Amino acid sequence: MTAVVFAGPTISAEEVRTLLNATVLPPAGQGDIYRAARQGATVIGLIDGYFEGVPSVWHKEILWAMEQGIAVFGSASMGALRAVELSAFGMIGTGNIYKAYAAGEICDDDEVAVLHCPAEMGFAPLSEPMVSIRATVARAVTDAALEADQAAELLRTAKRLFYQDRTWEQILAGVADASWLGRFSAWLETGRVDAKRDDAQMMLNRMAAVLQNGAMAACMPAQRVERSLAWQGLVRRIEAEAQSLPDADLRVLDELRLEPERFGEFRTRAALRCMALEDARRTDLSADRQEILEQLNRHRETLKLFRSHDLKQWLAENGLTADGYEALLGETVLAGTAVNAQDRDLDLHLLAELRQADAYAQLKSRAISKSQWLAERGSDQPEQDRLRLTVWYFETRLQREIPDDLGKYAAGIGLRALDEFYALIRREFMYHQKGRTQSAPECSD
Repeated sequence: MTAVVFAGPTISAEEVRTLLNATVLPPAGQGDIYRAARQGATVIGLIDGYFEGVPSVWHKEILWAMEQGIAVFGSASMGALRAVELSAFGMIGTGNIYKAYAAGEICDDDEVAVLHCPAEMGFAPLSEPMVSIRATVARAVTDAALEADQAAELLRTAKRLFYQDRTWEQILAGVADASWLGRFSAWLETGRVDAKRDDAQMMLNRMAAVLQNGAMAACMPAQRVERSLAWQGLVRRIEAEAQSLPDADLRVLDELRLEPERFGEFRTRAALRCMALEDARRTDLSADRQEILEQLNRHRETLKLFRSHDLKQWLAENGLTADGYEALLGETVLAGTAVNAQDRDLDLHLLAELRQADAYAQLKSRAISKSQWLAERGSDQPEQDRLRLTVWYFETRLQREIPDDLGKYAAGIGLRALDEFYALIRREFMYHQKGRTQSAPECSD
């Protein structure tokens, strides 16, 4: 599973990673949950999110993520707010702040709002969230550092302040004449409670347990999100962002355009890949992890990237990270899966492409020659052992390793069953007897 956590002023990225093996992203804005889901997240934790100056996380993108089977957790800040609003649909809320909102004990958004530094300074908080002020005051009462009426006065003073101005310095200045101020100020040096951080830690520990157990937390059955015009607009905007290319890649394409025939070939292949991936997403196909690893091994073998150093150099030359490389091959597998699903519909188009490329006549001539030669030999030839035929075909004829899953290989070349594959290579082996120089595989009884 791949975990993604949105965090900022509530808890640092470093602390998140000590509790959970996750990709840590800045506070979430509109579209960020959708982006994370499209990029492969299987578990999402929402802690911090923007709400002023930047459009906030949409409820619908969280619902869409859950529709894709992604577990979405919320806690502490924006995550607690969205979890309360969407818990009935399966979002998983965690912590005391979430519970307080769910019970109606607090209801204002400013209870969790803080002023914070920019990303370059680690989103360090510059004000105190009201929920932490409440938790601190409650502890002070428990520790006898405050009386009940004194606690109520402190909370009223804090709540009257704009959220960006809520610091303990400002709050205490509002009760400067109180006789109990000195006692409480001394206690505050060690008694302060960070309620949001505590809840964030609680959520991360719960997510870690889910990942360790290898099973998603129980949630409501996913419900389909209505694809409204506003939703379609968000999706188009994010997809357009994802397809924007850096200048270096644009210059590569310009070089390719100088070779029109080569450009046309790659453009056709790109169009087929694009349509196959769209069809895969539309029909909810997924790439098998083992197939991706097999594709990776084949690709490294083809390019002779046997050493780790060679692979790293190739990745650098092609502007790829290790994750990007895996995603590239994952899409290749997914496109192949989509093509296999509609393979019979491609036969006429395959023939059309062969004729246009002037490859049809040569293959037709070989097919006729093979059929005639096999007809002359008759049908009373001994049945070759399938294993030995398979070894001959891959290791001698193709000079490559035998695939781990022959059924998938057969489907990948447009055959409906493994028996068709064995019949195909048997005919090919027998045809190789005509003027062959290589040894035949031994036959079984």
